Amino acid sequence: MTGFAEFMERALYDPEHGFYESGQAGRRGGHFITSPEVGPLFGAVLGRMLDCRWGELGQPDPFTVIDAGAGPGTLARTVAKSRPGCMPALRWINVERSAAGRAAHTMGDSRADMPDGPITGVIVANELLDNLPLRLFDPNGSEVGDHRPSPETRLTPRQDQAGAWLSQALSILDQGTVVVIDYMSTTEEMTARPWPEWLRTYRGHERGDDPWTAPGTQDITCEVALDQLSTVCPPTRVTDQANWLKAHGIDELVAEGTAAWRAGAAQGDLTALAGRSRAIEAEALLDPAGLGSFTVVEWDVPTPS
Repeated sequence: MTGFAEFMERALYDPEHGFYESGQAGRRGGHFITSPEVGPLFGAVLGRMLDCRWGELGQPDPFTVIDAGAGPGTLARTVAKSRPGCMPALRWINVERSAAGRAAHTMGDSRADMPDGPITGVIVANELLDNLPLRLFDPNGSEVGDHRPSPETRLTPRQDQAGAWLSQALSILDQGTVVVIDYMSTTEEMTARPWPEWLRTYRGHERGDDPWTAPGTQDITCEVALDQLSTVCPPTRVTDQANWLKAHGIDELVAEGTAAWRAGAAQGDLTALAGRSRAIEAEALLDPAGLGSFTVVEWDVPTPS
């Protein structure tokens, strides 16, 4: 029997038939949209966060930022567009397994796997860990494979690959921060709920079928067990995306955009139109029933004493 982790690996990442080789994941018009794809506002806020961390670290040069699970590289482009103060020292690395995703990269370096360390900077994983293959166990402790269990079966996830990714990310940082943004829960909470509530698929911006149906044609995601990540290393900070964005200045950026809109709306000025869009983007990014509820977990290196 094929274990679920192997099944999920093939369904998502097979070079010929895997979902991520379709080139549509995470794009407008694709199967789902991540925060960077909502518009340039998310990248502008991240740029402010990077400036803050760059200053705290003494303005190192180079200041390396790794976008792990970069998809088509939208985050790199939107951060660059925001022109953060750290830009002259910034070395941006897009890490994306999918050849289709790497083909769309136009900013920074592009590679299929994480670089060697040590580096000083920030590692960002936005909606990456939910896509890493995981193991599933039934109440008897038997591993679930490539056949669909009953929806009533209480399954337990074991996210070994997510933990291994975090361990690797922390190991290559000499100084800096790992930032993980995802929908999260705990192992206990997931085990207590029917598995279709936390092991999900998406196709065409809607929920898809169960993960075992038509592999390669839909995304497979799982809520990330924060307790399993915490066993690798206790996090420095945990919050939700709405509060994290507010802490790094999204309200100020929206206010600037609104002022630009009021100043140039009558002329149809492009800067004014871009400013107007910030309020619309912020509504989506801060939505407590959507992206705003995502968990943001940060690990500082070295770990504060």
